[in-house]
Amino acid sequence: MTVRTRLITLTILGLAITMALWGWVQIRTFDEILVEQQGKRLSSVAETVGTYYQRFPTGQGLSTLDAALKEQIQTDVRLARIDIFTVVNYDIDYIEYKAGAGRVRYEWSESLVSSVAAARKPQFIRLQLDNGPATGLLYPVLSEKGRSTQFVVGVIAFSRANAEILARAQRLLVFSAIWLLLIILLVFAVSYRWLIGRPLGVIIHAIDDFQQGQYVKRIPIVRRDEWGQLSEHFNSMAQEIEQVLASNQELNRSLEDRVQEATRRVVQLQKQVNQLQQLTAMGYLTATLAHDLGTPLHSIAGLAGLLQESGDWPPDVSRKLELIVQQTRRLHTVIQNVRRATRPPEPHFETVGVADLLNETLPLVEPLTQKAGIDLQVRLVEPLPRIHADRYRVQTALFNLFQNAMEAMPAGGRIVVFAQADPERREVSLTVADTGSGISPELMERICEPFFSTHQEEGGLRGLGLAIVQDIVKIHGGRVAIQSSPEEGTRIVLTFPVVE
Repeated sequence: MTVRTRLITLTILGLAITMALWGWVQIRTFDEILVEQQGKRLSSVAETVGTYYQRFPTGQGLSTLDAALKEQIQTDVRLARIDIFTVVNYDIDYIEYKAGAGRVRYEWSESLVSSVAAARKPQFIRLQLDNGPATGLLYPVLSEKGRSTQFVVGVIAFSRANAEILARAQRLLVFSAIWLLLIILLVFAVSYRWLIGRPLGVIIHAIDDFQQGQYVKRIPIVRRDEWGQLSEHFNSMAQEIEQVLASNQELNRSLEDRVQEATRRVVQLQKQVNQLQQLTAMGYLTATLAHDLGTPLHSIAGLAGLLQESGDWPPDVSRKLELIVQQTRRLHTVIQNVRRATRPPEPHFETVGVADLLNETLPLVEPLTQKAGIDLQVRLVEPLPRIHADRYRVQTALFNLFQNAMEAMPAGGRIVVFAQADPERREVSLTVADTGSGISPELMERICEPFFSTHQEEGGLRGLGLAIVQDIVKIHGGRVAIQSSPEEGTRIVLTFPVVE
């Protein structure tokens, strides 16, 4: 049901109730006026009869009065009956009928006559006779000396004319009420569009435009009534929403810039960590090659030199020995150049927080752990003092630990990163624990050896992860502790001294 229908329904209901009450009041008032007019006429008749009877109470006077009453009844068709009752002064309950005349038969109630005589006040009574509605009047006539009731005059007059007048008045009132209601509804229907429909349509159209993204849309304020107040409040609300949306857009742009900057830093950090890890691996490889090739080359060069110094050789043999010494020296120089080229850069120490290191490292690991179905948990026990470290080397060590833990859990598992401080020893420990297959006791002594790996079936440079971690922690003046058991997982603790 629309608002218009509700308003029309409530208006009709309200007008109907109001006009019904108003009509009832008017009919009652009109009826009282008619009764009052008829009562005055009946009072005049009763007073005239009482005055005559009071002057001539003898038998001859009663005969004359009786004839006069009959003549009055015959002359005035509106009169139905006139009766006279005497009241004994010493016993007001004793009522005696004296005279009367009428068109209809009606017997007054003695108790009613007695009550009127006792009250000494006239009383009007509505009657329903065989000939139609009537109005009766019991009029007490008081003694001039003792002011007691001498006799009571009863007068009855037909009120058919009053009933007809009331009926016509009722019909006129009903028809006038219906016409007035129709006129009011017509005025209401015509004025609805101007008072309610048009401004409501403007507001609804503005709200629809606002919902479709036209946030600059406003309701024109052309009226100063309730619609104008509603439009003003909507415009104020729309202005606030527009400002909030503008600030949200600015915040989103700022967040996008910050996300892009953080992504760029993460990518750059990952490149640096990968580069450092590759350089460290190459450094181990070249160091191993230099160790494995350097000793034989030195032996070859030394033996060739001794052969040159041991005796006279033919020129071609001496020349060949000299070439051997020169080539061994050249190979040694090449090996040293390769070692210098693959040597990691010098560490850059700075004061950093452990939480900051983890916040920079975990974004590199989370995509890998999620893809592998591994639950990564971080537990920090505050407060955590700051450490003096090369952030890229520490991140490389952590990344190697995460990589080893993920390789130990091919079917998924859990990695827990735990950090806490030891105030007494002035140290901070970083623990990486996994729920992988673990390491057997016979392999625990070799896991930190370069190029030692339990994944012999796979290619590439393997066995350098823990060796790199151990060297990085050693550079920082810390230590590495490894705890592992088969089928229970591995727990590696990196300990760093805190900044004094």
